[in-house]
Amino acid sequence: MATSSLLTLLSIGLIQLLAVISPGPSFLITARTAVAQSRLDGIKVALGLGAGTVIWSSAALLGLNAVFHAVPVLFMGMKVAGALFLLYIAYMIFRHAAEPLKIDVEAGAVGNPFVKGFLTQIANPKVAVFFGSIFIAMLPAEVPLWMTVALIFIVSFNEVWWYSAVSLFFGSGPVRAFYLRAKVWIDRVTGLFLGALGLRLLWSARDAL
Repeated sequence: MATSSLLTLLSIGLIQLLAVISPGPSFLITARTAVAQSRLDGIKVALGLGAGTVIWSSAALLGLNAVFHAVPVLFMGMKVAGALFLLYIAYMIFRHAAEPLKIDVEAGAVGNPFVKGFLTQIANPKVAVFFGSIFIAMLPAEVPLWMTVALIFIVSFNEVWWYSAVSLFFGSGPVRAFYLRAKVWIDRVTGLFLGALGLRLLWSARDAL
């Protein structure tokens, strides 16, 4: 039984890690924070993403996925809120693209790095649906407490270590120097990508009804 439970935990952890590695809003925001501000700020974003993962994975284990299906307007509302948050971040990045980099102004423009990471994760209710889907498919009907705690730790740790690694890479000297040379275009492209993701999430909110 213990061996089976450990294999289940490892399988879920691997599936979730592959999903985390796939580039998306979290990757873009972490990378840009690290290169535009500092590695430490990028790691704070990673910690915020991890905290958001704790919320969504816990909610999925408590059956939030079923609530979304029962009350689709709630899912739609969270999608709309998440889309508007991404569009706001995209607008701020694009708006300040041509301005010289100022760490204090840059940080204040989009808020505390930890909060930014947390809100980025919370802004995407699909994370709860993802967790709900794999939990339903792979977990037994009755999950022991130790397994619940281990599962939340694994998926949150995956989020934190991966995006911390992203932050360390993009906050390195050569990458940062390249960013400073090409800031205008990098920020504009980043803003456009985040804006496109926000619009896509906003458009997909219709499907929640």
